[in-house]
Amino acid sequence: MAGAARQVPPAVDAAVRKNLAARMPSFPKIDEINTTPVPGLYEIRIGTDLLYSDADASYIFNGSLMDTRARRNLTEERQEKLLAFDFDELPMKDAFTIVRGNGKRKLAVFEDPNCGYCKRFEHDLQKVDNVTVYMFLYPILGPDSIVKSRAHWCAKDKGQAWQDWMLRSEPVKAEANCDLTALNRNVEFGKKHKITGTPTLIFTDGSRVPGAIGTAEIEKMLAAK
Repeated sequence: MAGAARQVPPAVDAAVRKNLAARMPSFPKIDEINTTPVPGLYEIRIGTDLLYSDADASYIFNGSLMDTRARRNLTEERQEKLLAFDFDELPMKDAFTIVRGNGKRKLAVFEDPNCGYCKRFEHDLQKVDNVTVYMFLYPILGPDSIVKSRAHWCAKDKGQAWQDWMLRSEPVKAEANCDLTALNRNVEFGKKHKITGTPTLIFTDGSRVPGAIGTAEIEKMLAAK
């Protein structure tokens, strides 16, 4: 599935690029064309988006390529690899930390203060010990999310204020204004890496889990990293 562009016959690579440009002038710039396990079917990668084409782009489609014998979603596996990134390259200065126990295990989370799934996730996260949580405020659900995120980022004890709100619905006490550019950077970072919903969990191997998961699954994922 993840065949490199060099494995695609040069004539096929050229034909797909030329024909799509001629037939669909507004088609986005192609980053690479790869082989797939299906003879005559090629993967077109545009950023982290995947399309599929025949050898001369007479037909293209957008969807999941499934290996029915192995029961694997090859498109999903490929996108997971494309979306993964180095955990150490996360902009940690734009997050605040919540440490439990010895804090040896690490987890990054992008959350919106008005996200109901995030609140449910936070209750499950309370049961996870020996972890450092890097919390990235990610206000994407509307103007009120921005207002609340600003208040939490400026709070004297960000971690406590966040848990008071997410676990007990206690509004953060107003604090003096502070530098809010971190929130803008978080949103831009999320857009760049296609973080489209909250919560989004990122583990130390760079893999991500979109959506709320329970305590057992969080422990499983942490243990595997």
